[in-house]
Amino acid sequence: MKITVVGGTGLIGSRVVKLLSESGHDVVTAARETGVNSYTGEGLAEALAGASIVIDVSNSSYIDEAGAREFFYTSTMNLLTYGDSAGVDHHVALSVVGTDRLARGQGGYFIAKEQQERLIVASGRPFSIVHATQFFEFIRFIADTAAATRQPRLPDVLVQPIAADDVAQAVAETAVGPASGEVLEFAGPEIFSLTELAEIDLLFRHDEREVRPDPLGTYFGARLASRDLLPASTARVMPTRYHEWRVSEPVAGWPTRSFSR
Repeated sequence: MKITVVGGTGLIGSRVVKLLSESGHDVVTAARETGVNSYTGEGLAEALAGASIVIDVSNSSYIDEAGAREFFYTSTMNLLTYGDSAGVDHHVALSVVGTDRLARGQGGYFIAKEQQERLIVASGRPFSIVHATQFFEFIRFIADTAAATRQPRLPDVLVQPIAADDVAQAVAETAVGPASGEVLEFAGPEIFSLTELAEIDLLFRHDEREVRPDPLGTYFGARLASRDLLPASTARVMPTRYHEWRVSEPVAGWPTRSFSR
């Protein structure tokens, strides 16, 4: 089966490509590095030709609402249009647990993600949307962003983070299954406060900076209730625990910008 992975060189995309290739699928890695740009449409027709499935794990480099909305709208419309022409049977997109709540909290990036999801649902194309919680791999970014401020604080919210390997597994399994026409939630096995998790990361690095909970704090611009980042009870719980991941990958590559992707 031919599967095109858009954003296939990124944190999740590279893992999805590896999993699907090892399972014997014909996988096309679609990314700017490979000459494919879902935003401009460059190389997209060739990348989707003959594909049964398209997986979109691409991300916007813009964190402001206007920039993110422009990227996700244009890129998603291109993928839906080109995918329809190519006869793609299953459109799979990776998004964020609680996107609707984050959007209502006026998080500009998440307003753009909600728009992306609405476009997919309204397209009439067979689809599945994978919602994942915050990645282990991004906790350092979150911790450093808070600790770099004068009064290091994080919103007083709970998180149920997940390993990138588990996200990739969820995306790959969803893609090769039937189009659900639904949002499917995936999360890690443990719940932490966001502050607690940031402190664990700082301690692991022997960093003495302190981060405190802020009941009025925002999560990348979104105002949230304490449980807004948690999945529903029906979410599929993936196996990797934070400590297991932390000790198995003591020196990981850390992105310079992200939220849960």
